[in-house]
Amino acid sequence: MRIQYWLNGKMESDEILPGQMLYELLRKKGCYSVKCGCETTACGLCTVWLEEKPVLSCAVLAARIDGKHVMTLEGLQDEAQEFARYMGQEGSDQCGFCNPGFVMNVLAMARELDNPGEEEIKEYLAGNLCRCTGYVSHMRALKRYLTEKGKGMRL
Repeated sequence: MRIQYWLNGKMESDEILPGQMLYELLRKKGCYSVKCGCETTACGLCTVWLEEKPVLSCAVLAARIDGKHVMTLEGLQDEAQEFARYMGQEGSDQCGFCNPGFVMNVLAMARELDNPGEEEIKEYLAGNLCRCTGYVSHMRALKRYLTEKGKGMRL
């Protein structure tokens, strides 16, 4: 089946198989930030934006993006690099495998929520699995990022 969609702001057209998952299509298109770590929607590594909302691309059929906008980390390089600096400064960037999905969710959250509380942040990011850290450094980086972006954070 043929689909047309926008990938990182550019119109694309592809022939896909009916059961093809979105993360498979995106990796074929060179979006290597999109990873599949579990195939059970438990890890968040495959997070992308579909119509500006984070979705797990291992749980979305590629056919569902027909006529829609998809954004991957490759399309958000400037914002991603800015937040990555905070992660590095706070020591939350260890192996880096989980970073793309985590960063996609953080950037979406920063756009969606104003002055979120710690519980709201934890709920928003609950689907991101990091096996290297205890998330304390992730939260420090996120708090600094939100504060310096003027998004604040309720204490």
